Amino acid sequence: MKSPPLSFDDALNRLLEPVHAMADIEWVSTLSACGRVLARDIQSALDVPPMDNSQMDGYALRVDDLGGQSGVSLPISQRVAAGQVGNPLERGTVARIFTGATIPPGADAVVMQESVRVEGNQAIIDHLPVPGEWIRPAGFDIARDSVILHAGSRLTPQATGLAASVGLASLPVVRRVRVACFFTGDELTMPGEPLRPGAIYNSNRFVLNGLLAAQGCEVLDLGIVPDDLDATRAALRSAARNCDLILTSGGVSVGEEDHVKPAVEAEGVLSLWQIAMKPGKPLAFGQVRRPTGHDSAWFIGLPGNPVSSFVTFLMMVRPFLLRLQGVADLAPRAMTLRADFDWSKPDRRREFLRATINAAGGLELFSNQNSAVLTSTVRSDGLIDNPPGHAIRPGDLVRFIPFSELVG
Repeated sequence: MKSPPLSFDDALNRLLEPVHAMADIEWVSTLSACGRVLARDIQSALDVPPMDNSQMDGYALRVDDLGGQSGVSLPISQRVAAGQVGNPLERGTVARIFTGATIPPGADAVVMQESVRVEGNQAIIDHLPVPGEWIRPAGFDIARDSVILHAGSRLTPQATGLAASVGLASLPVVRRVRVACFFTGDELTMPGEPLRPGAIYNSNRFVLNGLLAAQGCEVLDLGIVPDDLDATRAALRSAARNCDLILTSGGVSVGEEDHVKPAVEAEGVLSLWQIAMKPGKPLAFGQVRRPTGHDSAWFIGLPGNPVSSFVTFLMMVRPFLLRLQGVADLAPRAMTLRADFDWSKPDRRREFLRATINAAGGLELFSNQNSAVLTSTVRSDGLIDNPPGHAIRPGDLVRFIPFSELVG
């Protein structure tokens, strides 16, 4: 008896359960580390800022020298610019100071220049400060020995800036995941070539290469493989040689020309096939033996329909790649938004509906949800994650995942 497709959650758990973070670590320049996944916690070896400094252009002074009054006139004894270290502040004087400059020893407040009148060498203080006013103390941002970045986080531009702020010229990151991909189908033609009768241009090659690059992968593109069992097996053997993951598009359904499933079973093992999700039912997962016979490369076969391929990558391949890279948080952040549409005939499978956020903050469905309509992935803002058999009425709140959370 034929087994029913796995639920989306069961399939994702089956996909992720055997996968562990790669142990390979490499050190890269902090300047080029953006987008990489941090392999170790990073601690600061210093306080940031390393010294008390001024938040304002103004005048540094001892609050006690004002005697509890404003309007007091004190001589200007020195000038301290950013990057300079002033002398200890003489009693009964002020120091002209600029933003970021070190507070002279003895001073305990800064009065901004807008609250000071200068007459010759005298500063008339028109504001009575409190101790610590407009002073950033040492360690105000980062304390020495504190963890500033955590292992498993993808480094953003601001994260690399934070690392640079504590003097780190290089960072330990997980090596890039090596992904070999190929595309099956005798009907596939590359842009720039004549479109013969019965052929289509291979859009999946561009989408998947872009998605893999956005995930920081090292991609080996093996191109288009003919609809032939021997050719598919040869492509799998070649791909398994030096990669961590083999990713294919097409050939995983049940047609006579769908050779990926039997090819994987001949070259390795297939442990998952068909998921109760729409679009994207025919997804395959397993392993392909390396030529040495000692270990295997992971294998994920995506559907050939462009939207099915796109959605299954986002919802299945993306978390798989994140797990391989050691990323701690695999789930994309979702939003709860109002549905401004009617979806009265839901599928029995879990649906991922392409939708756009309208000017009123609600969601509108793309007009054509067919899995062949690639336009829907460009003109929509994200996916509505709709449970199996769940009808949606106008005004209902739904779970929405923006593409910005899924791509890159």
